[in-house]
Amino acid sequence: MARHSSQPAHSQPLASIIGDAARAARTRLGLTQAEMAKRVGLAHSVYSRMERGRMLPSVSTLQRMCGALGVTPDELMGHTPPSDDFPARHRLLLRVRNLEESQVQALLLLLPDSR
Repeated sequence: MARHSSQPAHSQPLASIIGDAARAARTRLGLTQAEMAKRVGLAHSVYSRMERGRMLPSVSTLQRMCGALGVTPDELMGHTPPSDDFPARHRLLLRVRNLEESQVQALLLLLPDSR
């Protein structure tokens, strides 16, 4: 039987999958665990345990993590949607939401006026 492309390809526990994905996303953003914990509103030790796959985040914590990391819950849970199901515009919007106002303004200066 063929596997659906949005299913995770590994048999790790969900806590490990989320932890690995969170660590990878945090590293891409250049954040420390302490900075990430602060953004999500958690104690550093709690965030560290989640990233090491020792505990699962609550649904509300998972949502805050996704917002801070600029990823979707599916991405944190190891599901990679087909590219045609997850357009570049949506991925960009997820990432722009996490920028500071000065970064948004700088980005707008780089984009052509689309009006």
